[in-house]
Amino acid sequence: MKILKFLPLVALVFITGCSSVQVASDYDNKTDFNNYKTYAFFKEGIDKTEISDLDKKRILHAIDAELSSKGMVKSSNPDILINIFTKAQQRVDITQNSYYSPWGYGWGWNPYWGSHYNTVSTSVEGNLYIDILDARKKELVWQGVGTGYLTKNREKKEARINEFVAKILKEFPPKK
Repeated sequence: MKILKFLPLVALVFITGCSSVQVASDYDNKTDFNNYKTYAFFKEGIDKTEISDLDKKRILHAIDAELSSKGMVKSSNPDILINIFTKAQQRVDITQNSYYSPWGYGWGWNPYWGSHYNTVSTSVEGNLYIDILDARKKELVWQGVGTGYLTKNREKKEARINEFVAKILKEFPPKK
């Protein structure tokens, strides 16, 4: 009976563990990020991103919100250019399940017996890259990537994209 009390907690940990976004970033050590106050989107690069226009809009709105919260301003003469690109791959997980019973046959000899079956599940794992380029030098100065599971559920998609962008841009600008 005690195990039933902990089952919801275990399920919550499992669900939140599967939904997390893994983040990594890299940057040019010689760059002074304090000089960057304005930004614009790198249209040529974003146009090449192979996702729906609706998802592009969601990502760009999320980036706008995050950069605005950091005090940056969108400008036609920016200090930095923002580019995005994505990758997605289908992940296949195979889990072997076994059932064993202590009931055997014969006197004094009770080997364990049971059945085996495999469970196959698929999911789409995606990567969102956010590149920040120095607008004057036209070179990459910072890159962040978020990796996590995607959803096709329209209601959950915007929240998932916001989560990806927020976690990636949490590491921008880098703390030296």
